[in-house]
Amino acid sequence: MAWPPPGSSSSGSRGGGAGAAAPWGGRAAPDPPRRRGDPGPPPPPPPPPPSPLWALPEELLLLICSYLDAQALGRLGQVCRRLRFLSSRDLLWRRIARGCLNSGFTQLGTDLAAGIPVKERVKVSQNWRHGRCRRETVLKWKCKQVTPFSFVLLMPWMELDGEYLYLSQAENIQAYRLCPDGTGLQRHPQAIFSGHQEDVCRFVLVNSHIVSGGGDGNIVLHKIHGSYSVKFSAHEQEVNCVDFQGGLIVSGSRDRTAKVWSLSAGRVGQCLHTVQTEDRVWSIAISPLLSSFVTGTACCGHTSPLRIWDLESGQLLTSLGTDFHRGAGVLDIFYETPSLLLSCGYDTYIRYWDIRTSTRKCIQEWEEPHDSALYCIRSDKNHMIASGSSYYGVVRLWDKRQTRCLQSFHLSSPTSSPVYCLRFNTTHLYAALASALHVLDFTAP
Repeated sequence: MAWPPPGSSSSGSRGGGAGAAAPWGGRAAPDPPRRRGDPGPPPPPPPPPPSPLWALPEELLLLICSYLDAQALGRLGQVCRRLRFLSSRDLLWRRIARGCLNSGFTQLGTDLAAGIPVKERVKVSQNWRHGRCRRETVLKWKCKQVTPFSFVLLMPWMELDGEYLYLSQAENIQAYRLCPDGTGLQRHPQAIFSGHQEDVCRFVLVNSHIVSGGGDGNIVLHKIHGSYSVKFSAHEQEVNCVDFQGGLIVSGSRDRTAKVWSLSAGRVGQCLHTVQTEDRVWSIAISPLLSSFVTGTACCGHTSPLRIWDLESGQLLTSLGTDFHRGAGVLDIFYETPSLLLSCGYDTYIRYWDIRTSTRKCIQEWEEPHDSALYCIRSDKNHMIASGSSYYGVVRLWDKRQTRCLQSFHLSSPTSSPVYCLRFNTTHLYAALASALHVLDFTAP
């Protein structure tokens, strides 16, 4: 039987007509063409008029957005792509970032992390404030064996430099490459710097040079990208601390002296001045102006443990503080600016000094809540301070605008170990304990 042609009565009896479905369930027939004069479908509605907001120049838009806080800027970026791009500009977030913890900006507004978007730094800074982080032990090592039945705990020191972390372990300094995704560091060192016969006490990393002081009384200078190295005898006892700036090295020792050394051509390793501190020197730092240096001593005598000396002549310039108790030795010093510096030590206090206003009393101080000595200290040069305590690997974060500790992290459990050294950038904090290196990742709470 043949199917009836389209438009026949048989098709119409099945509900035919233009556009009706085919009887075999096939595709519907097309509508007949419109006759001349028939009205077509209504035209689409006209697009809405552009917002008067976009008629403003970009400079004025940025000025308006500059009055918004972080929460309002975040909500503004959810409106549309154009506002998201506008609200993500570093110019808008810079003012907010300067009031945040560890956002990469100093008190003077210098950007120390120029390659990272400011908005992302503000987001991460909230994790620093609220203590949200992921903890990980990235390196472990054994205690140093002295005799078949005697072991000595190591006292590691470290420095951060871009993509590398430098860590002292016994007589050597090892360079570890940080993983690019921020998950830690590579297990095997990229380079090893040696030269000491006993443990490295402390070292500094300045302008691609490592200057270290060791328990053998020697100072060793290494050039990172090369085989150049210099070693010279510096003190009669162990070199507890060193600093290096402007072609000069300053060192402090258990032999109760601090010395200034030249690194200029033809005078490398020549002692320029010997300062009799009359006390063991635990810490030392050169002023950013390269005009003076400060020593932190054991405070076993009747003099202040914090004293500032002229770098050119070696003469005493001034003493900081008058109310130190006997034994309140200063273990670490950190210059923020040529006139502002932080100190910490055995008396459990962090002290903030402004030598422009007074050398007799610090301008601020914070006490360790558990009455522990403070082994190390660092600052973001703005609002945040990080300190390492002598018991149970406690790292504390402080806000200078507050009087109490902001956050604390216990890294050594169940055994107790001091935090010998800590360093941080805008995303991670590294803490060196007696037998392990710990990292706090604030990008992945």
